[in-house]
Amino acid sequence: MAQRPFSYPPSVLARRPVAVIALAQLLGTSLWFSANSAFEELTRVWSVSAAEIGWLTGAVQSGFILGTLTLALTGLADRFRASHLFVASALLGALCNALFAWSAQGLTEALLWRFLVGLSLAGIYPVGMKLVVSWAPERTGQALAQLVAMLTLGTALPHGLKELGADLPWQVVISASSVLALAGAGLIFMLGDGAHLPARQADSSSPLQVSEAFKAPGFRAAAWGYFGHMWELYAFWTVVPLLVANSVLASDASGIGVSGMAFGVIGVGALGCLVGGALSRRFGSAAVALSMLTLSCLCAVLFALFWRTLSPVGLGLLLLVWGAAVVADSPQFSALAAKACPPAIVGASLAILNAIGFAITVVSIGLVTALFERVQLDAAWLLVPGPVVGLLGYGLTRKRARC
Repeated sequence: MAQRPFSYPPSVLARRPVAVIALAQLLGTSLWFSANSAFEELTRVWSVSAAEIGWLTGAVQSGFILGTLTLALTGLADRFRASHLFVASALLGALCNALFAWSAQGLTEALLWRFLVGLSLAGIYPVGMKLVVSWAPERTGQALAQLVAMLTLGTALPHGLKELGADLPWQVVISASSVLALAGAGLIFMLGDGAHLPARQADSSSPLQVSEAFKAPGFRAAAWGYFGHMWELYAFWTVVPLLVANSVLASDASGIGVSGMAFGVIGVGALGCLVGGALSRRFGSAAVALSMLTLSCLCAVLFALFWRTLSPVGLGLLLLVWGAAVVADSPQFSALAAKACPPAIVGASLAILNAIGFAITVVSIGLVTALFERVQLDAAWLLVPGPVVGLLGYGLTRKRARC
């Protein structure tokens, strides 16, 4: 009897597949913000501004958009085994990240390598979501919460590595993310695909097939919430080091550097995702997603209003709550979208959702970092419209569907 490839050893890895995928996601997505962990060194060595650091993040997002669009519109996301795509993408991302660290001589070369890292991440994040659905479709909301929790820790990890290796060259710190991505590829290589989705489609998904997902009111509502959330999320993650470095936290939090505080603010989002995932089993994904989106919107408004007057403790607590809420809605919107679209195109549908969402982040990151150059921390006001539009869009779409 033919055996499913890449299922070694089933007695160990396949016993906890969601945990294995989540860990691989943590390791693979450490590539995402690896450059941001070195923002202080890069501004000094390459004489780049905060806005240009935003360009590096924007390059990753642009590569991710192209990658997810390619996966969605060519049908690659559903034609080939998700584990194959994940492994190949993690290997490519690790290589490009290492080349960014050791071969880039300036901003232009750095933008190219970061773009290619983003292209690779398209085969890690949405494909990881498909792997979760293939292994645990009966608890998608909670399982995706674990996955996004690891994405969040992966995003924060370069800041933690920088704090631990403060005396190491920035290239070494960034290269550590490449090593982690290789380990993530190894885990998925051994785990393989689950049995709950077709391992391979006979033909590719066309753009017309992918558009079928948007005909479902549930998918459209989830998309509105997800898009509003994305306006805020990656712009917030990009400017967290700037928010810390230009507030009272930088001088009054003794013993913890900017990188350490940025790690805490971003990394606490993993706890938010896990709590949200547990709550989704009792209250449903929609209630959790909307509650967290509302909370993150409130945090953005409070920060913009009171960052000048809050004490270091108060400001730190506000940023931690914001960091926990800003990402906790993401897996729940993704779960709602995955449940609402046809199973045969779930990979392509999640990929196109990601593509549009990350296109939005390119705009918000560029605007927020550019505005930061002019008004400093008051740029936080620009994060508020995303959650507001997401909440209104979700509510109006569901209301029309009920009429």
